[in-house]
Amino acid sequence: MAYWLMKSEPDEFSIDDLQQCENQTEPWEGIRNYQARNFLRDAVKVGDTVLFYHSSCKVPGIVGLATVSSEPYPDQSAFDNESSYYDPKSDIENPRWVAVDLTYRQTFKQIITLKTLKADPHLADMVLVSKGTRLSVQPVTEAEFQYIVSVLAS
Repeated sequence: MAYWLMKSEPDEFSIDDLQQCENQTEPWEGIRNYQARNFLRDAVKVGDTVLFYHSSCKVPGIVGLATVSSEPYPDQSAFDNESSYYDPKSDIENPRWVAVDLTYRQTFKQIITLKTLKADPHLADMVLVSKGTRLSVQPVTEAEFQYIVSVLAS
């Protein structure tokens, strides 16, 4: 099992939205960065744990947990010309973009803010706090994950 941090803008799709979905499961679609896509396509596996992160908001940070509940599959939003994620260069025969399903696990009592994460020396090497990293899907080490959920989320 691996650990990931996945970012979502809460006014677009929040952890509360995921919790309220049918079966508390929803496609994680709209990823349009090749490195993030490669993680989804090549490394993310069913059963992996996700730190759900709210970005582009007043207080960005980790808000809860989800589980990857499907293998990668073609991101259907790429073929929908009414979707904001539409990609006219994506081909249904050879899809450029993939999605996975996420299933809600938990909402933390308090947000673990980006400011808190950046200030913590235990997380100095975390991809999220690295300069210039803006990936919406990024790996998290087991040690980072365990530290976050056992110390910061308690």
